[in-house]
Formats: sequence, C-alpha cells, structure tokens
Amino acid sequence: MFIRELALEEEWPIDVLLLADPDEAMIRSYRYRGSCYVAEVDKQIVGAYVLLPTRPKTAEIICIAVEESHQGRGIGRALICHAVQTAKDSGYVHLDVGTGNSSISQLALYQKCGFRIVGVERDHFVKHYMEPIMEDGLPCLDMIRLQLELG
Repeated sequence: MFIRELALEEEWPIDVLLLADPDEAMIRSYRYRGSCYVAEVDKQIVGAYVLLPTRPKTAEIICIAVEESHQGRGIGRALICHAVQTAKDSGYVHLDVGTGNSSISQLALYQKCGFRIVGVERDHFVKHYMEPIMEDGLPCLDMIRLQLELG
C-alpha cells in the first residue's frame, strides 16, 4: 500500500469519499480548501481522506474512508497515522476529526489512535443532511468531535 497526496489537476475519488459523507456537494466544497490523500494498492485507489485547515494551528481529517472490499486490513489506521504525521510536518498543533454517534467502529479506531472526545454537536446530521442516515441499525444524529494534541 502507498499513500500519496493528489495533485491539483487530479480528480478526487468521489466514490470513495462518498462512503464517509453522502453529500457530494459538501465533498466538492473542500476541493480548494483542503488536500486529498489516497491509499493505493496495485495502483488502485482503495482509501482516501481530506486534510482541511480549520483554525490557526488546527487541521481536521474530513471524509476518511476505505473501500468496503479493503476494510479490516489496517488501511484506515494507516490513513489516520499518515494524517497525523502530515499535520505535524505542516506545523499544526491540533488535529480534529468528527464522526457520527452511530459510527461505533470509527469511534473506537480514532480513540485507539490517541484522539480524545472533546464535544458533541447535537442533531448535526439531522440539521445538515436531507436524508436520514442509519448505521448498524442506529440513527446517525449527533456529531462526535475528537481531537489529538500533536505537540
């Protein structure tokens, strides 16, 4: 597996990013504000994330996702570790990530990677998405915010 930043002229892997966020317009809005990184296996994109500066000294991992056929192989963890190192190398002090209350495995993974829960945005997904989101039989209602201190 190889992780690299996409060049400006390269198309973003929208199909992969849609696995993390079902709002294509939202994903496209990150295009000129953030950088997209992809995980490739045999020159095929199997995972991706966007690193987005949000506040001074703070960046956020947005839309991190791995193709379903490649999940469970450590690619998600590798993408998170890559994001952490990239953020450190870029001089950020904090790295944020947000996920749904129903994203149980993602919540566990972020915490295993050192992220700590710093807040909850109640009804985030109800207010910002037209269609209801369900994961593992749970309604996705609230955004769980996590942060990693990079110092």
